[in-house]
Amino acid sequence: MSGGTMFKKQKLNPNESKAQAKPWVEKYRPKKLEDVAAQDHAVTVLKRTLQTANLPHMLFYGPPGTGKTSTILALTKELYGPELMKSRVLELNASDERGISIVREKVKNFARLMVSKPSAEDLEKYPCPPYKIIILDEADSMTADAQSALRRTMETYSGVTRFCLICNYVTRIIDPLASRCSKFRFKALDSSNALSRLQYISQEESLKYEEGILERILDISQGDLRKAITLLQSAAKVVQQNDNADAITLTHVNELSGTIHDKVLQDLISVIESKDLNSIMRTVQDFVNQGWSAASALTQLHDYYIKNDHLDTDFKNKVSWLLFDSDSKLTSGANEHLQLLNLSMKISQLY
Repeated sequence: MSGGTMFKKQKLNPNESKAQAKPWVEKYRPKKLEDVAAQDHAVTVLKRTLQTANLPHMLFYGPPGTGKTSTILALTKELYGPELMKSRVLELNASDERGISIVREKVKNFARLMVSKPSAEDLEKYPCPPYKIIILDEADSMTADAQSALRRTMETYSGVTRFCLICNYVTRIIDPLASRCSKFRFKALDSSNALSRLQYISQEESLKYEEGILERILDISQGDLRKAITLLQSAAKVVQQNDNADAITLTHVNELSGTIHDKVLQDLISVIESKDLNSIMRTVQDFVNQGWSAASALTQLHDYYIKNDHLDTDFKNKVSWLLFDSDSKLTSGANEHLQLLNLSMKISQLY
């Protein structure tokens, strides 16, 4: 058999390959407000605004993967329908373009546009209120100057444009901007709602998995449903590519999520307890060289120290504060190696 024949590519049905290539977070994104899981308060209030079609400026805040973007996209679909949405809704990710220029150019230009007229068919099926909607995702990444400029734009064009700001940290939104918006807090999903969603996806995709796998995925994702669905899809893909595996196992999930092996974590804990600074420096260096995530280390160290019955409350309180401080710095983009080293040294001083 010639090499050319041997490695001939298999032809795929274009429609089938397109469906397979679509990320599950998009494939199973809620299409209607009622499909949004666990955010009952926000959904109830927004459903009422659908009836009157009189929408205020909105500020959605809460942890990642709790349905903030999905909720506003579902709302705009129910307001305008898929066709009119294209001309009435502008979605921008403020973390990409976060300076004052984005407000002066894209946002202002779209806000001052005349409202497009809906077709008779759209008017029949959807409320089609006479204003546009600008969605600013990751709004807490915007500079203070950009937020100040946005405040003025919101005032000037409020007759024909409504704004929806989406962020993880509401404290990073300036007060004059936050006070102009109706606030909606999105809480981390509780296990029952998230589990039923994962079970639904698993059923739709005909997945096989060991007992307790979905619960483990939710435990790792800590209320972030987007993270949980992505991890489930990754694990399903690994099983699909591996001829020896017929079901998703705990090993698959732990490897894909970057969960630190028990031995590696125990080595780090032991060396912290030894209070030998040179050993701590070497172990942390090895830990970083192996590619382990400092954020994962913090999560697992937290579980170890807080759930350890042999440690007293005062010690746990001090460790909690150190973990919180390191996590805050990592979230703000600090160096992982330095933060983990600093944390390990400080915990060792508590013994």
